[in-house]
Amino acid sequence: MSERYPDKTIIGLTGNIAVGKSLALGALAELGAAVIDADQVAHQVLLRGGAAYEAVLAAFGRGILGADGEIQRGALADVVFADPAQLRRLEAITHPAIRLEIDRRIRGAKADVLVIEAIKLLEGDLKNAVDAVWVVDASRENQLQRLTVERGMSPAEARRRIDGQNSQADKLRQADTIIVNDGSAADTRAQIERAWAALRDAG
Repeated sequence: MSERYPDKTIIGLTGNIAVGKSLALGALAELGAAVIDADQVAHQVLLRGGAAYEAVLAAFGRGILGADGEIQRGALADVVFADPAQLRRLEAITHPAIRLEIDRRIRGAKADVLVIEAIKLLEGDLKNAVDAVWVVDASRENQLQRLTVERGMSPAEARRRIDGQNSQADKLRQADTIIVNDGSAADTRAQIERAWAALRDAG
């Protein structure tokens, strides 16, 4: 149990792009965990009227807006993934707002086990909120295939997205549990079910 959330067990689920975090999150939800997708929270705080909307516009200009007045995440991604300094600038604006919303959701959840899925779980203060770190891993070959085939990226764009992220090896070194998603979905789910059973037995 977390000191911050004494009545709940918090799993931090992480891993780099296209390793299969969404599959793992779905499986954990089916097993009874409440789930918080940090990317969805990040989307929420960027919506018009959201906690980070005005500050992001002030930092990056109105060129990232669509005709509907909403921030276009693709346009924003083009800016920040091309320049690490710009990515850090965006994160300095959005991360505090994301953290506050995640805290609100944790405190309001009825489940006793929650999963926070966040690609940068270990790089920020979210790691201080979790009781266990689960890392989903996959080969670079499978990452590239998922990005090009399933998400329609060009091979060059897929490589750029993968290479622009923090080290997966660093995440693996900090993991309490590693889920390897290089086989079938059934194999990945079986690993998750074993880890879930161990967590429940320990608790």
